[in-house]
Amino acid sequence: MSNAFLALIWWVVPALGLTGALGYVLWVTKFQGKFQQETQRSVGQFQRFQDSLRDSQAQDAEAGNGGPVSKAAEVPPTSSRIPVIRPDAN
Repeated sequence: MSNAFLALIWWVVPALGLTGALGYVLWVTKFQGKFQQETQRSVGQFQRFQDSLRDSQAQDAEAGNGGPVSKAAEVPPTSSRIPVIRPDAN
């Protein structure tokens, strides 16, 4: 390898590292807050959605109008034994 090529590598690699570090600092200071706010908003909306489902299931169970909880309680088990297939059984 020539000395010029080695000198170019010694200048290009640190320059790329410095550019990447400055880009990361810029992203953290300018844009990270925006992404975190949007994420928090989405998480909050999902939690409200889950809470509304729990509330509606609880109301269905209390009212007894055939919600998923009360139907599962009405069905009697068909068998008391459940077959289990084990991979180590011969």
